[in-house]
Amino acid sequence: MSVSENRTFIAIDYGNRRVGLAKSDPTGTIASALATLEVKSPKDALAQLKAIIEEYLPDGLVIGYPLLKSGDKSKKCIEIDSFVAKLQDIYNGPIHKVDEHHTSQEATAVIHAHGKKSGKDKKRIDRLAAVIILQRYLEDLPRE
Repeated sequence: MSVSENRTFIAIDYGNRRVGLAKSDPTGTIASALATLEVKSPKDALAQLKAIIEEYLPDGLVIGYPLLKSGDKSKKCIEIDSFVAKLQDIYNGPIHKVDEHHTSQEATAVIHAHGKKSGKDKKRIDRLAAVIILQRYLEDLPRE
């Protein structure tokens, strides 16, 4: 596979204290959990993300965008818009926003379906939410 055929994406489930991450395979077909970053500030999140981006060299980033049921922007969307503007300073590839409506609830349901308790393990929920966000994006990609 040549570099131009790389379809690796990294998804970001952005939060003020934790940032869930997922990564696709090089064909852009399957999303899997990558990590949950513990962050102190947006600046800290950007510094940690920069290291991840440099390690994996993704073809694009996908960030969860919590739209309201009406389709309007939530307060968190405005915060994410500001974060994405700063993210563009450290990453010059495409950044795609994907509606993340109900991803945390879906992640919790998946954890429970596997006979586990989500309880206080918010890191696992954030990682799995990033996987769901990324898989939604990948399923909408055109296939050759």
